[in-house]
Amino acid sequence: MKKFEADHLIFLNEPQKYSIKPEKIVITTEPETDFWQRTYYGFRNDNAPALLMKTNESKFSFTVKTEFDSKNAFDQCGVMIYQNSDNWFKASIEYENEQYQRLGSVVTNNGYSDWATTDINADIKSMYYRLSRRDSDFCIENSTGGVIYQQMRIFHLTQGGEEISFGLYACSPSPSSFNAVFTKMNISECMWKAHHNPQDN
Repeated sequence: MKKFEADHLIFLNEPQKYSIKPEKIVITTEPETDFWQRTYYGFRNDNAPALLMKTNESKFSFTVKTEFDSKNAFDQCGVMIYQNSDNWFKASIEYENEQYQRLGSVVTNNGYSDWATTDINADIKSMYYRLSRRDSDFCIENSTGGVIYQQMRIFHLTQGGEEISFGLYACSPSPSSFNAVFTKMNISECMWKAHHNPQDN
C-alpha cells in the first residue's frame, strides 16, 4: 500500500495556511469550520479542511500523532474518513474549557451524525490515533504514548465497502484558530485482529 505522503494526498476544503513535509504536517484552522450533519443541533456543516488519501485496500491500519495548542471551545484535530457530506467519520479531542475537553468520535451515515465522547483533562495537548479497516467495518483507538492503544469504538460505514478517502482533519467551529500538528504518520497491516466466532467451530 502507498505511504501517507504528499504525492498521494488531496485536500478537501483546502485551508489558506498549511505545511506538508515528509515527517510533519501542520494545518492552521480557519474560524467557523466544522463537520456535522443534522442530529440534535439541526445544522449542517461541511466546510472544514481534511487532507485525504484514497485507497481500495480492504484491511490496514493508519496511525498518527496529533499535537495542538487549542484554547477555544470546540477546537479539534484528528483522523477522518470522508466519502461525501452525508457519509463520513472523524475522531479527535475537542476543547471545551480550562478544566476538561472531550475525546470522542463522530460517525455519520446517510446524513445523520452521532457523537460518542469521554471527558479528559484540558492539559492534554497531544494524542495518538490508530484507525483500522476491515472491509466496511472500522476500529478507532487512541494512545497517549503511541505504544498501548485503547479502543474508542467499533463502527460501520454504509458507504465504506470499496474505495475510501481517509486521513487528517482540523477545524475551529468557533471564531478562532490554532495550529494542528501531525507527525509519525504510518500505514501498516491491519492491527485490528480478525474476530473468531466460537459458533463457527
